[in-house]
Amino acid sequence: MTPIIKAKTQELCETIIAQPEMIAIRKRIDTFMADDGARTQYETLMSKGQALQEKQHHGQALEPAEISAFEKDRESLLGNAVARGFLDAQEELHDMQHCIQKHISKTIELGRIPVAADLEEGSCGSGCGCH
Repeated sequence: MTPIIKAKTQELCETIIAQPEMIAIRKRIDTFMADDGARTQYETLMSKGQALQEKQHHGQALEPAEISAFEKDRESLLGNAVARGFLDAQEELHDMQHCIQKHISKTIELGRIPVAADLEEGSCGSGCGCH
C-alpha cells in the first residue's frame, strides 16, 4: 500500500469512528457487553439456534416444543432493551461496512468514483448513503 493510500485510509477510519452514529453504535455495544444478563440471554439463544440448525442439517425433525421454546426465548431477548440495542447496532455496523466496501470495490472496479447509478444494483439498504 502506498503511503498516500495508507494515510487516506487512516483518515477515513478516523472520520468513521468520529461520526455521531458510530459513537452511538459503540455505546450500545459497550452497554450490552457490560450487561451480564443480556449477554447470557443472547449467548443462550445463539446456542439454542445453532443446536436447532445442526439438528435440522442432520435431517432430524424439530419438535414443536423445541421451536416454541426457541421462539419464546427469542421474543424475550428482543424485549430486552439492551440486547435489542446491541442487535440493532450489529445490523447498523454491518450495513455501514457493506456500504463502505461497496464504494471502495466499485471505485477500484470502475477506475473512478461511482455515481448513484453504479451503486443501485444490489442496494445495501437504507441509512448507508450508498444511494
